[in-house]
Amino acid sequence: MATAQELEETILALVTKRGAGKNIDPTDVARALGGDHPDGWGPLMQPVRQAAIRLMKEGKIVILRKGRPADPDDFKGIYRLTLPSEP
Repeated sequence: MATAQELEETILALVTKRGAGKNIDPTDVARALGGDHPDGWGPLMQPVRQAAIRLMKEGKIVILRKGRPADPDDFKGIYRLTLPSEP
């Protein structure tokens, strides 16, 4: 199982590689660490979500729900990850 640090580093690397104004699917993070088979990446989905919440609270990423920033303490369903907008 990936560590919290590995999850956070992978999220940051993937959103940075994707670039400003674009986003990634959390399964991209899980697959990068767990491989393409669902048995490998599936168990990582909840840890990816927890790492994304931590990173959003630190201001390093934004969690999007239906294209808008989500409340990290209260969002459900499908979400995407992106870099914060430049001021």
